[in-house]
Amino acid sequence: MAGIKAPKFYETLRRNQREVFDALETLGQALRQSGPLDERTSHLVQLAAAAAIRSEGAVHSHVRRALAAGVSRDEIQHALLLLLSTIGLPGTVAALSWADDVISRQRKR
Repeated sequence: MAGIKAPKFYETLRRNQREVFDALETLGQALRQSGPLDERTSHLVQLAAAAAIRSEGAVHSHVRRALAAGVSRDEIQHALLLLLSTIGLPGTVAALSWADDVISRQRKR
């Protein structure tokens, strides 16, 4: 996750399991490069999947990655709002709140 400030716990895991995390990151890069979707769209797809499974940590991670790829706050919010009819209001509001956690922290920097 070059250029993205990851949580301390993630960094500790990555340091202790370097080979596993290197392989995971290589897989992610290969998957994004293997098809016609651009990087920004790929991050929004992954963000939507994270929201759909109600994974707060994954939403945080994919918001950070999307922002680093140049996705705007409005685009992130719109991608999550598009989930309303699929995952329902509670899941959508939770995902929007988790996204705002990251967006708000970045604004304060």
